[in-house]
Amino acid sequence: MNDVKGIDPNVPPSGSGCPECDEAGGWWFHLRRCAQCGHVGCCDSSPAKHATAHFRDTGHPFVQSFEPGESWYWNYGTNEMYESGPELAAPDSHPAEQPTPGPAGRVPADWANTLRA
Repeated sequence: MNDVKGIDPNVPPSGSGCPECDEAGGWWFHLRRCAQCGHVGCCDSSPAKHATAHFRDTGHPFVQSFEPGESWYWNYGTNEMYESGPELAAPDSHPAEQPTPGPAGRVPADWANTLRA
């Protein structure tokens, strides 16, 4: 996956959480990072699915997990997973002290019952 169209290894992540969830006062289960522009969005198990919405809005096909210890990629265009790929600009995950699900203080007590499949 080196020199792949849709991956810019020089672009840093947009932040440490999903900005759309932050703006709406929502929460996320896991985070995904756009490998082209750095946008961080919530995963498809999260209530709002902002990473997929970002793909639909922009056409940027590749995301990388933004979870500590994970480096896999997903291609929305082909529905393929890759165990590894180019190293992206740091940081490679949200801060380890940030809870999952997160962010702290906004996750409902019944969060496990509200995850989307």
